[in-house]
Amino acid sequence: VQLQASGGGLVQAGGSLMLSCAASGRTFSWNAMGWFRQAPGKEREFVAAISWSGGNRYYPDSVKGRFTISRDNAKSTMYLQMNSLKPEDTAVYYCAARYPGLVAPSTSWSEYVYWGQGTLVTVSS
Repeated sequence: VQLQASGGGLVQAGGSLMLSCAASGRTFSWNAMGWFRQAPGKEREFVAAISWSGGNRYYPDSVKGRFTISRDNAKSTMYLQMNSLKPEDTAVYYCAARYPGLVAPSTSWSEYVYWGQGTLVTVSS
């Protein structure tokens, strides 16, 4: 599975962005996926995860109510809608996928084996 993240950019605090993660290669549908982020000088942080069916979604408290993860298996694409952005959301955002067949989402980055190249989100105050 190859993952390509896009949609990052510069936005003012309070604004919105939608990130996309397009998958190609081996089957997309039969695995859980997630978004992680890493700010300069900080460790990788869990942002959102979604099951294969889309029925289970996890968020940390830091983004709950502001971010929404979704997926369109027919288009082999995952999304992250980010609203009410804050300067502390500034980071490189990575999309990731678990092994095909592992349909349950995970909040741990070590459970994901396929990673996109990252897209930079900068939120100005």
